[in-house]
Formats: sequence, C-alpha cells, structure tokens
Amino acid sequence: MSRTLIAVLALSAAAAGAQLLPQTPIPPVGDVLGGIDRTGRDLLDSADATLGEVRASARTLARDRIDRLEALVRRNRDRLEMTDLGPAVRGEVIAIDPGPAALAALQEAGFVRRGEEALDGLGIRAVTLAVPRGWSVDRALSRLRRIAPGTEFAANHLHLQSGAEAAIDGAVAMQGSGSGPPAVGIVDGGVARHPALRGAIQQRGFVAGAPRASAHGTAVASLVAGQGVMRSAAPGAALFVADIYGTDPAGGNALALSRALAWLAGQRVRVVAVSLVGPANPLVARTVAQARARGMHIVAAVGNDGPAAPPAYPASYPGVIAVTGIDGRGRVLIEAGRASHLDYAAPGADMAAAGGGGLVAVRGTSYAVPLVAGRLAHHVGGRNPIASLDAEAQLRGRRGLGRGVICGGCRTVRRR
Repeated sequence: MSRTLIAVLALSAAAAGAQLLPQTPIPPVGDVLGGIDRTGRDLLDSADATLGEVRASARTLARDRIDRLEALVRRNRDRLEMTDLGPAVRGEVIAIDPGPAALAALQEAGFVRRGEEALDGLGIRAVTLAVPRGWSVDRALSRLRRIAPGTEFAANHLHLQSGAEAAIDGAVAMQGSGSGPPAVGIVDGGVARHPALRGAIQQRGFVAGAPRASAHGTAVASLVAGQGVMRSAAPGAALFVADIYGTDPAGGNALALSRALAWLAGQRVRVVAVSLVGPANPLVARTVAQARARGMHIVAAVGNDGPAAPPAYPASYPGVIAVTGIDGRGRVLIEAGRASHLDYAAPGADMAAAGGGGLVAVRGTSYAVPLVAGRLAHHVGGRNPIASLDAEAQLRGRRGLGRGVICGGCRTVRRR
C-alpha cells in the first residue's frame, strides 16, 4: 500500500465518525464496487492506490461502523437494542397515524400505549407503544404489520453523529436578533457561545438534558454563520438550533428528529442542515416529506462510513439535498459514504471550525453540509433557489461531486 494512502486511511479512521450509519450487515461485493465507482477513482488518481487497496479500505470502514454501533448498544443496554437496521430505543415502537380500530387491536395483542403526540404543523400523529415483555423490536414490528396492515410502524432508530459529539464546557448560546440572510435551521447537538457566533441564535431541546452545548453542533453552526476568524457560508445568519442529543443515551432517535423538523417548520425556517445519518425510517420519511411539502429545504450528509456503507438517511429521502465532502485538493473524502442520489460537494477536510473558544481542525461530510445550507439560504427568497445554487456550483470534471462544488472558498485554515 502506498504511503500516501496509508496516511489518508489513518486520518480517516480517526475522523470517520463525523456521522455513523446504523446498519448491521456488510453489503455484498457488488455494492462495494458500486460505491468505488463513485469515489474510488478519484482516490486512484490522487493517491496512487490499487483497486484492491480501495476495496480493502471500504471493507474496513464497514466493519468499523458495525463495531462502533455494537459498542454503543453494549454501553447502554438499558435504553438501546440492536435491530436489523441498527441501534434503536429498547422495547418501543411507533405507530404512525393509527386509527381507533388498529389501536384497539394492538392493545388486545399486548402492546401498551406509552405516549401520543401530534407533530404540529405537519399533520402527523405518532403513538409510542411498549412491546410485550421479552420481545425484540424487530419481532414486534413484524407482528404489528400483520395485526394492522393498513398502519405504518417504525422502530425508534438512532441517527448519529460522532467524532466531536461530546458536550463541551461553556454556556449554550442564546442571543438576540441579527442581520444577514434568511435563518438556517440546524438539527444536531447544542451550540456553545463562541466569539465567531455573533448573530441571532435560538435553541430548543427535544430529549433529556437538551439544549446542551456540543462540539459537533458548535462547529456546524460556525460553518453556517461564523464571523471574524471564520470563513463561513452565511456570516451572521440567524440560527434555529434543535438539539436532539442533550444528555440522553437514546438521543438522535427518530421521534426526536421528527419533533425537531416539526418545530423548525413551525418557525418557518426554509433551510435546515442535518449532519446526521441513520437507516430508512417510516416516521422520519413521513416527516421529511411533509416538511418538504411546506417549502423546507433539508440539506443532509452522506456520512463517513465509506463507499461500502448502505445509503445514508435522511440524505437518501426524495427531495433531500445530499452532500459529500472534499479535501483541500478537491478530492472526495475516502471515508465519504453514499446516498441514493448526490447533489453537491463542499469542503469537508483541511479546514477549521469554531471550538474551545478558538478554532479546531475538522474533517467529515458533517462539515460540508452547513456550507451548502448557508449558501442555499442566500437564495431562498428567489423564485428558484436550487437553480440559483446550481449556478454557484463549480464543476471540476471529477466524478462523485454531484452537480458541483459549493462554497469552495469557504475553508478556514486553523492557525497554529
């Protein structure tokens, strides 16, 4: 293996966790090669790697993903369990818009109603059910679909970001009005006070202990709206931050993500950055579709689990803007995942973001998303904001960049 590729893989292994994709099976070789067709050829051109080396790195990332997810469940066995699609809240499932007859049949079969809520403004009703004692979530879902075939059911799957996910010292940013382009929503961890964040910030929590300042959320926010030492996409933009992690071991779950999008829709936020990934989930899919129908543009990451990873969600839902990351030489990140479609690329490495009162180095597709969201915010008042964003895209003749690179100059280099 070439020294260049070894260095790249070492870096990506340390940072491959800006997002995690909850998916347990390793895809067949055909799927691995399909992903390599998108990102691997750029790597071959730039790192003098062989196809076998790229294939091996893809498998390594896939195995690492599984190991991380299994470790997460082991650490939180009282709250989480592993399903066929990845970690989910233990012992509960969600019924989406169930009718009275369906609910009666479910309760007769031993499912207990644990909670019910309306996702305001999106026309969705979610009923949380406790599964019968001793049943797994997967077994419960199979049984529910036979009992009430006309009702949709979902596990409360986790959507995860990693790398800089921990809470950080410092107060949560809550500040007054500011000027700049239209507001940008962020679904992530909480955002800390930082000298680079001077515009309006409103935060709300959707799990226990939220909002709580996090390194990941703060970095993402600074790449949207940072000022001063930052080179962000929309300096001074107002931010609406939905913290779906807080202190909850089950943070990032499908219900919390759906609540966050409903809140942002109620605030009339037109552009939302989601630097998280998870499996396909019927509740989140319905929420995304309803938010999109009300004019929301959702920008999401393809994840960092490599080209062997299954398609990432919410990036793969119809109408969601899927974003990958590139390094300082314009190459797609070796750890970049994939979605069922790809719209844009943006800087995701060889850059810095807000952290610890100064700047910290960041890497991952997480950090490409806020750059695309921030640029899109400049255009949402126009007749066709996506066409306007397309006009900004820089086509570089490489595969795997979607419709082009957005905000290629939005790259702050960390000062030593």
